[in-house]
Amino acid sequence: MHIGHLFEMIAIAGVFSFILLPNIIRMWYFTILKPGIKVSIKTYAVALKDLFVHMFTQKRFLGCEPTRENKMRWLLHLILVFGYLSLLFTTVFLNWFSAESKVIIWLGYFESTAIIIITFLFIQKRVRKVDAIHKHSQPSDWFFVIWLFLMGITAFIVRLLIDFQLINNLFWVYVIHLTVLAQWALIIVPFGKWTHFLYRSFAMYFETLILEKAAK
Repeated sequence: MHIGHLFEMIAIAGVFSFILLPNIIRMWYFTILKPGIKVSIKTYAVALKDLFVHMFTQKRFLGCEPTRENKMRWLLHLILVFGYLSLLFTTVFLNWFSAESKVIIWLGYFESTAIIIITFLFIQKRVRKVDAIHKHSQPSDWFFVIWLFLMGITAFIVRLLIDFQLINNLFWVYVIHLTVLAQWALIIVPFGKWTHFLYRSFAMYFETLILEKAAK
């Protein structure tokens, strides 16, 4: 499990350093640098609020349809984003599986439960195809919700086995969790739907820089 935790940290650092960050820099080059748009450091700093607003509120989602259903969809989406990021922080940086702190342990349970419930609802909606947004699903749509569901439920079970001191006899459960995590970290995060959380937020940030420059 120590090696698994080390893999998590290396995978996150590697994917961000060699895939996500270069793509953000490439976006900045083609939208700001190459067109010759000169932006002051102060403007970069002031516009950061838009980056964090779009990244952590996903407020553009509310602009799709002014309906109660869309607001509920936005809320579930927002809870899923925070649940995933929180579980990532709790598992990797707070080392949830090895933690003895009751606060960290119960925080991890709460986060993984939120992910399990919401991803199950998303899967159910895609199966039923009642809403227009769920009538046509691409493979990437299914991979995203199914793998996130599997990651949440296997993490929950692993921690449960640790707390009941059964993990040594059922270590294969952790191996399954690590297998799901590896595919999520190395395939779905850098190349799947998850990246829109990052790239779209930076796209809005760069658009704000352009508009701020044009207004001066």
